[in-house]
Amino acid sequence: MERLSFYLFIIQNVIYINKEMIILGIETSCDETGIALYDGDANKIISEKLYSQAAKHAEFGGVVPELASRDHVKKLLPLISETLREASLDARNIDGIAYTAGPGLRGPLLTGASLANSLAFGWGLPCVGVHHMEAHLLINLLENPAPSFPFLTLLISGGHCLIIEAETLGKYKVLGQSRDDAVGEAFDKTAKLLKLGYPGGPAIEKIALRGDPKAFDLPRPMTKEKHLDFSFSGLKTAVFYLIKKQKNISETFISDLAASFQEAVAETLLIKSKRALEQSKKDQLVIGGGVASNQYIRTRLIEGLEGVEIFFPPIERCTDNGAMVAVAGYYRINQSHSEDIIIRPKWDLSEL
Repeated sequence: MERLSFYLFIIQNVIYINKEMIILGIETSCDETGIALYDGDANKIISEKLYSQAAKHAEFGGVVPELASRDHVKKLLPLISETLREASLDARNIDGIAYTAGPGLRGPLLTGASLANSLAFGWGLPCVGVHHMEAHLLINLLENPAPSFPFLTLLISGGHCLIIEAETLGKYKVLGQSRDDAVGEAFDKTAKLLKLGYPGGPAIEKIALRGDPKAFDLPRPMTKEKHLDFSFSGLKTAVFYLIKKQKNISETFISDLAASFQEAVAETLLIKSKRALEQSKKDQLVIGGGVASNQYIRTRLIEGLEGVEIFFPPIERCTDNGAMVAVAGYYRINQSHSEDIIIRPKWDLSEL
């Protein structure tokens, strides 16, 4: 009955405004519930809400898909209602709905896809499933100045580490990708070894501020090869053996090792990015994904890529969010919207 009341509230409580191309974005690929309203004509986010389940999953040391799905079910409708209310909009002001179709966790993806398609059916709107990584890539189009096609993209997140040549909208060539642990996953696993908690990225970044990034000589995986793929499992293993050999696990040891690990990651990303820019002959680098919020990595890339125009999204839009889905949906809704509920937990960006 509560859900039915919500639907009736949105449909009946109408506030008339000038008609614009407004997209409702719904993000549920993992453990963030993100909702946003994007005005494509003005190229701006009207209103957005984000709920993170990080604290809920911290005790397990990682995301539990079933728990994430249940929490999305609880949070989605209230967040949509709040987002619409904050923008003084309702269903009649929306022109389309976009949701994350993949890649991601099957249960959370299906939760968002089902609600998006249900709302679209009830409101008589087009609905489109967007690629999670394309959404991260396109979020920088909100910025002023914004990157212009063609450009190179470095996407660094919990589940992905990709170097992409973006020729034009929808035409992407994957130049390099992670062969095992993605960079965000390596942060999480290393933080777990150091007993810093979950999520690992912010925990390591915080304690690394007190450490020496040159204290330990950690490997820079696959940086001597000419290809652009990544591998961070060996780096994580090197951290494991250093901890195993250490008799006195002091706070100084932990902060130094965290700083050294972070530096190894940053230098690896820098070397691969520089090589990709040289090989592709591009002079713009667009960076996205949750790990792009790491200030140390940002600084190392800016300092190390002199002469390259680098685009970072705001810190709050590096992690999964509804804004990026709404933006991607705006560009996709007239090309590929469907009445079917479609999710693809494994979805290569080059397949778009």
